[in-house]
Amino acid sequence: MIHKTQIGIVGAGPSGLLLSRLLALQGIDSIIVERQSRDYVEGRIRAGVLEQGTMDLLDEAKVGERMHEEGLLHSGVELCFNGERHAMDFVKLTGGKTVMVYGQTEVTKDLNNALHAAGAQIVYEAEDVTVNDFDTDHPSIRYSKDGEAHEIQCDFIAGCDGFHGISRSSIPDDRINLFERVYPFAWLGILVETPPVSDELVYSNTDHGFALYSMRSMTLSRFYLQCAPDEDINEWSDNRIWDELAYRLDDEGAKNLTPAPLLEKGITPMRSFVAEPMRFGNMFLVGDAAHIVPPTGAKGLNLAVGDVRYLWRALIDHYKKGDGGRLERYSETCLRRVWKAQRFSWWLTSLMHRFPEASPFERRTQLAALDFVTSTEAGARAMAENYVGPRCLPDLFVTPF
Repeated sequence: MIHKTQIGIVGAGPSGLLLSRLLALQGIDSIIVERQSRDYVEGRIRAGVLEQGTMDLLDEAKVGERMHEEGLLHSGVELCFNGERHAMDFVKLTGGKTVMVYGQTEVTKDLNNALHAAGAQIVYEAEDVTVNDFDTDHPSIRYSKDGEAHEIQCDFIAGCDGFHGISRSSIPDDRINLFERVYPFAWLGILVETPPVSDELVYSNTDHGFALYSMRSMTLSRFYLQCAPDEDINEWSDNRIWDELAYRLDDEGAKNLTPAPLLEKGITPMRSFVAEPMRFGNMFLVGDAAHIVPPTGAKGLNLAVGDVRYLWRALIDHYKKGDGGRLERYSETCLRRVWKAQRFSWWLTSLMHRFPEASPFERRTQLAALDFVTSTEAGARAMAENYVGPRCLPDLFVTPF
């Protein structure tokens, strides 16, 4: 069966859904193809910190109402080392910018609800998905559903199908450059129905390794512990996890820990990854299909939204004005932001974690860097500006529409 649309989107994660929603509001058609079920996509537990620019774009997409009602605005974070916590006031340091704790799962649900209410075309549980002829003026996406073969004929393909998706893997090796760093540690994460230990997120550096004390609500907390990448999760009993969480926090914070049965427990590997370029003919890589960051800097979802924002505006220029300039600059413009976010995520990861082969000298310089960030305005401002992210990409305001 043949289907025709303007934009074929591979992947119904937040980037694919957001792109489809924004395009629909401008009268541009799309079809999304997703190999998983809707329940599976909405059930994935991922990033939970939204930059101001991400909040702004969700409002632009008219899906921000529940986010503003249920999300938790944060004016900063706390860095803990040598047994003491240090507040980083982002509002003061950045001229009023904040971040919001609102889970990617909830963002995905909000987008799905809006798209389905508007009658959007989303194909879940598609099999044998392929992207084809993206070097020509007639790209297509082929898949099968319930035993029937389908082909989506479109003007452009947006590959929003993540690190393991088909979009990037369909590109010949001699046309793509891959940059990767795999870290010698992982995060053991838990979700637990207990109040957060602080009003702000706490990043802790200790001789036992890193810990992050985050939250999903005022009654639901998300905690992470640095561990070995090949760690056997079965070796981590609930008691061991709670003991480590208490050890890696200052005395006052440890008193606020309220142990409770774990709702979820899992280990996340850590890597930095970038694919260049991000455009191949009439196919554009978006989000995790093009880049992965360690979760320390809370950049993954926000980078994906930045890609979506630029591609959306570029497609509007193409269809409404016949101007392909932004489409031509897609890869160059997005990669500038991606590499800046990669640098920050690598820097914060290196600052907060214990590396297995680190010497006493390297440990001392790490503590000196933490002291600089927390005791000088220059150090604090640099971290704050990088953490909250840009409100928008400068190129987006060149031409109004």
